[in-house]
Amino acid sequence: MITKRIIPCLDVKDGRVVKGVNFNGLSDVSSPITLARYYSENGADELVFYDITASYENRSLFTDVLYKTAEAVFIPLTVGGGINSIDDFDRVLKFGADKVSVNSGAINNTSLITQAARKYGRQCVVLSCDIKRVGGEFHLFKNGGRIDTGIDALGWIERCVENGAGEVVVNSIDTDGVKCGFDIELLELVLEKVNVPVIASGGAGSKEHFLELFKSLPEIDAGLAASVFHYGEIKINELKDFLAEHGIYVRR
Repeated sequence: MITKRIIPCLDVKDGRVVKGVNFNGLSDVSSPITLARYYSENGADELVFYDITASYENRSLFTDVLYKTAEAVFIPLTVGGGINSIDDFDRVLKFGADKVSVNSGAINNTSLITQAARKYGRQCVVLSCDIKRVGGEFHLFKNGGRIDTGIDALGWIERCVENGAGEVVVNSIDTDGVKCGFDIELLELVLEKVNVPVIASGGAGSKEHFLELFKSLPEIDAGLAASVFHYGEIKINELKDFLAEHGIYVRR
């Protein structure tokens, strides 16, 4: 059985980690460098770093903060935000990223994923999707969840994986920050469409929510969360002990 990954997420705005609910009402949390070092030393399997306003502000990702964050960790680091070209891939990889996450950039440039997969290998290309229910359908959003593209999210994910995305992060806007559990319905539909690793994001509020995720969807590869880890509501080592006690394979 595949070992399940536990991944904290650093949503970075103006050089600080922030967190909100349903992608709104952002509040300051801490320094990304401090948190990255803490997670690297306390059981996280990987770390995700999102410059969450880069696409909205039409600018490149802040590489100075990224570089200092990458220096602080000894676990795989996925980086996203303002990734619009192969040059952007190259830049963040040189500054310490192991994988590059793309969302709005792939929507604006449909060939970006194919180009990146050919140059760096599909294992380096992570498709991040911000998804929300609209009129009974799952719509893909861009620019940090601000713009409804009207694109069918499930079909989009399927096409992007066919074009070279090696991993998919499913960010449920409906459950983001609510702490009522992961979006099992959405994740199940995504898993039916692709055969690459899928990471669940949005909704974790307790250790039991991670257990429900992995028990309900054995094919899911990882659970990603932010505020419950940032505020110490769940400690990753304790979460892994809890999951292992309930038969979930985790790296310890």
